[in-house]
Parts: sequence; structure tokens; C-alpha cells
Amino acid sequence: MTRHIRHAAVFCALLLTALLVNAARIQVFQAPAYDDNPANRRQTIARYGQPRGDILVGGRPVTGSKDTAGRLRYERTYSDGPLYAPVTGFASQVYGSSFLEHTEDGILSGTDPMLAPFPLVGDLTRARSPGGDVATTLNAAAQRAAYAGLGARKGAVAALEPSTGRILALVSTPSYDPESLSGNGVTVARSWAQLNEDPSKPMLNRAAGQTYPPGSTFKVVTAAAALDAGVITDVDAPTDSPAPYTLPGTTTRLTNESEGCEDAPLRVAFEWSCNTVFAKLGVDVGVADMAATAEAFGFNATDLR
Repeated sequence: MTRHIRHAAVFCALLLTALLVNAARIQVFQAPAYDDNPANRRQTIARYGQPRGDILVGGRPVTGSKDTAGRLRYERTYSDGPLYAPVTGFASQVYGSSFLEHTEDGILSGTDPMLAPFPLVGDLTRARSPGGDVATTLNAAAQRAAYAGLGARKGAVAALEPSTGRILALVSTPSYDPESLSGNGVTVARSWAQLNEDPSKPMLNRAAGQTYPPGSTFKVVTAAAALDAGVITDVDAPTDSPAPYTLPGTTTRLTNESEGCEDAPLRVAFEWSCNTVFAKLGVDVGVADMAATAEAFGFNATDLR
């Protein structure tokens, strides 16, 4: 009888060992495959189970999180959504994320390892850190001024601080409210379809996703070319620049937005962005030297998109 009990005990121990080995195989070695399985909703439920970190402008949040008490509990909210949409992008439970909501998702969702005070413990417990905030360099007043200036027109404004490269304003119009894409109901699908079918393309970030002729910024290149070619030797000497200026080979008369540009010195013309002075300088420098200077600034470089 004792022998049978001993055999039964050994058999039960083997079964328990096999159970533990199989559990370890699934929970340790095969865990990544189960985590990445599209049928596993635990990651998604955990992702929306806590408030998302905020995007800050001037130290104040322009985003938030709304508790819906649903299975995907927290939805993204936006204050002044259309104003900041080209910067924040959207964070949708259905359609993913874009712009800062996408590039800084690790911080905002709390999955970035640097948010965990004890990373090794977090790896073992699979605990999620609270979402962190992302501070932007935007100036709220500049952003509002740019948005109001564009009004109902289709266009974009990008204002940078030259000394640091900080983006002070980034506006694209027409815009949209990212909050309309936050949830997972039928209204979200309807909003997505309407935004994508809109011929004015409100979801197109014209400030960051389009290319344009350089406009007056090219006056920097023209000024450099004029100095390099010796056309200008004294930035404070008057230039032979009529205003208005008739473009060579045409009957088009180029004008200025400000007064006092006729024969203005290069320093004054640069300060007041005198169109006529720089157009005349471009003609005096010539095509070859203008092209060479422009290429020295990076134009025509094949490694730039």
C-alpha cells in the first residue's frame, strides 16, 4: 500500500512539474508572441485604462483625458483643438495617432522606460507608469496671432526663433478638431470619413507636410550672393534700385510692402524686406553666381527632402 502511495505521489509531482514548466513556457518564453497577437486586447485596454499625459504650451495643458467609464476608459480631449492640431495631431482609439501624439507616445502613454522609477520591477510586474507631459516651445500668443491672421484662407505659418531654432508658432488652415476622432463610436468613423473626403483637406498639415517657394527668405541667399560677387562692398551705401522696378524682359512692375525702398542700402533693404532692391541685386549678380551661392546654402542637395 505504501508503495502505491509513493508512486501516486511521484506521479502527482511529475504532473505539477509539467504544469509549472508549461506555465513558464507560456508566461516567459512565449509572452512576447501573445502580447503582439492582434486578438489580445489586454494591451489596448491597459493603454486606455489610465489618463494620458498632457501636451503643454507655455506650461499649460492643451490636451486632457475624459473618463468614459467604458472598457477603453479614457478618451483624449483637446482645448482649442483646431488651433493646435498641426502640433498635437490626434490620438484616436480607432485610427492611431499623429504628430506629437505619435512621436511622443511613449512619454504620453507612460510606456517609456525613463518614466519608471524602478525599471526592473516594472518589467516583472508589467506595471504601467503614469503618463508624462510633453512641453512644447510654442508661444500661445504667437500661435493665436498666426491662426487669426490666416482666418478663412488656406495656408500655413511657421515662426521660428533664429538663435535657437525653437518653434514659436505652427499653424495650418483650414484645420479640424482632433477630439472628433478620440473615441470609438460611430461618430468617430463618420468624422474620419468626412475629414478625409473634405476637398479642403483639413487634416493636411500645410506647415510641416508641404513644400513652398522660399519667398522673402531667399533674400538671405541674394544678399550673400551680392556680397560674395562683390556687387555690394558697403552694406550702408545706396543701391541703384528703382521703386517700382520693372523686371527685365517683361512689363511687370515689382513693388514693395513698405516705403523708402528706392535706392535703399542693403542693410536697410534687408531690414524692411525691400523686394525691388533684392530683385535688382539678383539681376546684377547673375544666374551663375546666384545658383552657386544657393547651392552653397543647400539648395539642389540630393540628401535633402
